[in-house]
Amino acid sequence: MCFFWVVKTWGQAPAGLGQLDYDFYRDSCPHLPMIVRFGVHIAMRNDSRIAASLLRLHFHDCFVNGCDGSILLDGNEDFEGEKNAFPNRKSVRGFEVIDYIKADVERVCPEVVSCVDILTLAARESVLLSGGPFWPVPLGRRDGVTASEQTANQDLPSPLESLEDITAKFTSKGLSVQDLVVLSGAHTLGFAQCFTFKHRLFNFKGTGGPDPTLDSSLLSNLRTSCGNGAKTDSKLNPLDASSAYRFDNAFYSNLMSNAGLLESDQALMTDKSTASMVSGYSKSPFLFGRHFGESMIRLGRLGVITHPNGQIRRNCRFVN
Repeated sequence: MCFFWVVKTWGQAPAGLGQLDYDFYRDSCPHLPMIVRFGVHIAMRNDSRIAASLLRLHFHDCFVNGCDGSILLDGNEDFEGEKNAFPNRKSVRGFEVIDYIKADVERVCPEVVSCVDILTLAARESVLLSGGPFWPVPLGRRDGVTASEQTANQDLPSPLESLEDITAKFTSKGLSVQDLVVLSGAHTLGFAQCFTFKHRLFNFKGTGGPDPTLDSSLLSNLRTSCGNGAKTDSKLNPLDASSAYRFDNAFYSNLMSNAGLLESDQALMTDKSTASMVSGYSKSPFLFGRHFGESMIRLGRLGVITHPNGQIRRNCRFVN
């Protein structure tokens, strides 16, 4: 079953969005949304995993010094790029897709649209084209001129962290516990490497056995897939085996059945408040879709740079 929702927003950009506007490129680049959607569509035809990757790329950008396109920058003599930070190394992908879309945009609207606005739109299109909700994206962000591997290592949530620590990271960004639960639902798409959850399979917290909360059927499948050696650390397993390529609310049903792949996801069931939200979203795909769009709008507000600061990068990998 495929779901489709629309998150409605009327009027001007909400307070706190600075100079962002839903019609920012109406005159200067009116075909921008169509160009981005087509670019994501082509990428998804060629790579079934790319929708989840673009969504994750946007999240990892915004969570480190705000939505400024810093994750797209290659490192140079002035700074170490975020691409090589531990949470991103050999896992964050989709840079070539953004490069491709940026090149198309530059041919039509040269030096008008920022890389970070393209990435923000690409994340929305990835969800929409996977059967998820549409939400309006306020635009007008400008690209940052630096990046920080150290900040990425410090700020990005880890699947090995406690719920308390991850919650603290979200609230430090001005996001709520509800945003944490809702945005975790993005794990209905995509895959995780074995090393991110292998500790749950064989020697959980030094017990010599598996995580007792993990569904027995899932445990058996994961043990077969990952094994107990380092050779399979990078092997991929679906975060949501029932719909790895479809955006729906099955992620929450999995948590209700103790079938969350990542310990940090399953931990949402250990707190009464977050567990109640999980239960609600597992029962109502439309409530989840509406709240997901709203949380993505809030995520996209984090630390934005607007004119006259920042720049419009000609190449998303390098500062002008």
